[in-house]
Amino acid sequence: MIKIHTEKAPAAVGPYSQAMVAGGMVYTSGQIAIDPATNAIEAKDIAGQTEQVCRNLAAVLETAGSSLEKVVKTTCFLADMGDFAAFNEVYAKYFTSLPARSCVAVKALPKNALVEVEVIAETSL
Repeated sequence: MIKIHTEKAPAAVGPYSQAMVAGGMVYTSGQIAIDPATNAIEAKDIAGQTEQVCRNLAAVLETAGSSLEKVVKTTCFLADMGDFAAFNEVYAKYFTSLPARSCVAVKALPKNALVEVEVIAETSL
């Protein structure tokens, strides 16, 4: 297994890695909308937070020898299912390969985020 870390995405907020590579696949931890430059959630709306989450995931995947185009499965967590349409609008711009997906509403997310996304992707590492 290979532990993945990049400064282009926020550091883990707990005892875990940004991602792990094993068996030709990369498994990311859930990413929330923390801007790695400020170490804070800057966007207050679902669209802005989803944009940051996707940028964070792209950075982690790049470090892991992968990309958003190689994602085979996403798991998405929304603090409010009322944000589903706005979330989908941004998500569709980044996940153009249409990976398999689960999307669920949760009671709360770390740091009061509105969205969290984790992915599984193919990697060249």
